[in-house]
Amino acid sequence: MVIRIDFDSNEAYYIQLCNQIIYGIANDKIKEGDNLPSVRQMAEAIGINMHTVNKAYSILKQEGYLKVDRRKGAVISVRADKYEALEELYDEMRILLAKAACKGVSANDVHEIVKKVYSDFKMLEE
Repeated sequence: MVIRIDFDSNEAYYIQLCNQIIYGIANDKIKEGDNLPSVRQMAEAIGINMHTVNKAYSILKQEGYLKVDRRKGAVISVRADKYEALEELYDEMRILLAKAACKGVSANDVHEIVKKVYSDFKMLEE
C-alpha cells in the first residue's frame, strides 16, 4: 500500500496517516497480521516527522487497529468489537448529520453517500 500525505491539506498529517491506514484495512490492501514500516521508515518514506508517525501509530493502537510489539513493530490487529464500533459510529455520525442538516442536506442524500462510500470497502461485502 502506498501512503501519500497531502501537504497542502488543512488536515493534520497524523490524521491523514491514520485515515489512510484505516482505508487500507477496510479495502483489504492491508490485512490482519501485516507489519507496518517502523516509525523511522514510515517517516522517511512519506516525508514527515517521526513524532507525527509515532502519534498516528499510538492513536491506531488506542483505537484497536494495531498492536505494537518490540520485536515485530507495528502489526495490524483489528480489535473486532461490533457493539463498541456501533457506539462510536453513532457518536461520530450525530455531529456529521447535524452539520449536514444545517447545510440543508436531505436524508436521501445521506443514504446515497453512505451506500457509495460503503461500497468502496471490499471487506464489508456480505
